[in-house]
Amino acid sequence: MRELDRISGENAPNPFQFPFPFRVVAIGDQRGDDDQDRRSRVCKADPNTTADPKTIAYCSWMARLDQVDMTARLKNKDYEARLEAAQLRFLELRLQLGGQTAGGKLGPGLLVVMEGSDAGGKGGAIKRMVARLDPRHFNVYSYAAPDSRELRHHFLWRFWARVPGKGGMCVFDRSWYGRVLVERVEGFASKEQWTRAFDEIVNFERGLALEGVILVKFWMQVSPDEQLKRFKDRETDPLRRWKLTDEDWRNREKQGQYNEAAEEMFEHTDHDLAPWNLIAGDQKKWARVAVLETLIQRIEEGLERWNE
Repeated sequence: MRELDRISGENAPNPFQFPFPFRVVAIGDQRGDDDQDRRSRVCKADPNTTADPKTIAYCSWMARLDQVDMTARLKNKDYEARLEAAQLRFLELRLQLGGQTAGGKLGPGLLVVMEGSDAGGKGGAIKRMVARLDPRHFNVYSYAAPDSRELRHHFLWRFWARVPGKGGMCVFDRSWYGRVLVERVEGFASKEQWTRAFDEIVNFERGLALEGVILVKFWMQVSPDEQLKRFKDRETDPLRRWKLTDEDWRNREKQGQYNEAAEEMFEHTDHDLAPWNLIAGDQKKWARVAVLETLIQRIEEGLERWNE
């Protein structure tokens, strides 16, 4: 029996209490770490919780994708309770950021970047994230390959105009990380371009954060077997078939190259103002709750910086 199942009785954590006991801390995430320290980062359980470290399924610094616990699960009753609690808390924070509950005083902007495996659950996580929000209080943008006009500019150009200002909120479904992922693997960017992009991205993100944007980055990871199952489900569902493309099948054949690119991306673009948060996505219920709980924690950390 998994730890998550064992704690669902009288000793279960209060689902309305934040942060949750499955929060993790990362070794060596202080400012000033050198590259060697960064390469050796691993995750461990929060020392303030008694949860079994094997149940940890999301964290901000990962040495390798295969360290993510893809077996993490939530029971239905735990899922419903934790999802409701997280959605209500996120609503409170969103209204606070937007000035609706702070006497009209605007807080920092919020930008959520969603990356990860194809069929990794990004859309479902976004849907649950914004479910309680007023549709006037957020924007969701999905990014694919740049068009001919966008290719005439620096690769970050097309994202600038949609970055939220103070009090705003945007979700990017895919982002500038395409430069160091698909453009790298498929040869659309030269090695000089994608290696240079690591520093360009970090400087861009740090600039946003220092000017008052809370930037939260997620990587949604699914196992090859679960991905194949989802592909086949989409293939046979006429209402979801549009979500599956020939490119998705081709990407599966290059999974090793994409994993290598992702590992190097984590190594070079993880920083104190916008750390990566890796989410185990094989069970959609776990992943959706993990995204919301982690987002809440990152917003609260961002508000602390904002109020300093």
